[in-house]
Amino acid sequence: MTVIDGKATAATIRGELRERTRAFEEKYGKKVGLAVVLIGADPASQVYVRNKIKACEDVGVRSYANYLPETVSQKEAEELVSDLASNEDVHGILVQLPLPKGLDADRILAKIPFEKDVDGFSAENIGALAMGQRATVACTPLGVMELLQRYGVSVEGKRAVVVGRSNIVGKPMAMLLLNANATVTVCHSRTKDLKEDCLRADILVAAIGKAKFITEDMVKDGAVVVDVGINRDENGKLCGDVDYEAVLNKASYITPVPGGVGPMTIAMLMKNVCDAAELSMEK
Repeated sequence: MTVIDGKATAATIRGELRERTRAFEEKYGKKVGLAVVLIGADPASQVYVRNKIKACEDVGVRSYANYLPETVSQKEAEELVSDLASNEDVHGILVQLPLPKGLDADRILAKIPFEKDVDGFSAENIGALAMGQRATVACTPLGVMELLQRYGVSVEGKRAVVVGRSNIVGKPMAMLLLNANATVTVCHSRTKDLKEDCLRADILVAAIGKAKFITEDMVKDGAVVVDVGINRDENGKLCGDVDYEAVLNKASYITPVPGGVGPMTIAMLMKNVCDAAELSMEK
């Protein structure tokens, strides 16, 4: 059994990205730039934005922080994103979700050009991923694939089961695994015989958002178990979607919570920004 260390892997990737941003600045005379838009004062969103700005500082990306009050109009929010889209120093745009009530997130996100969509949420990027073309991929599933690759876990020919079908994790995760030649099953809240599907998985990705939902009797001996969930247990302690202690000795590889997939998400955001910057200059 191997515990996959996402924290250490993310640190390694950040080191690699520092080299890329340094080379970009030397070649083009400008920094890689990420614009972050935070609307309102949601405490969790504020923490996420601070962490992303801190990550920018760490890897040498210039951050453009834009804070708007909860009372901002739809028009004003859209105009800000449009202005950022036309700024040549901004290579990626991130609008922190969720937005305050009364704002249409889809309309605001639609103002982000797909080449600056470093979250990988746009229809263009999702469509390109589905077709196996070059695409900017949502950061969390991209981080999962990076972990599997760096730990030498072969995906090709394996039976992969993804529990969860969100647009942010489940669906792109399934497409990435499919593009890597896995045989993929997507399970969700309406799936019948969920346990039987999970027991067939060589690679089991839990992204359902329920604390310790995946139990020992749902995991095949020797399976690779990837836990994307972030929850609180009955004692208020951070935990994932997998009953980690119970599953630990059945898995060949497993990601812990915290310290597994989580640190990789922001590392992949920084990678997507660097990719977008380099691609914009190539064009």
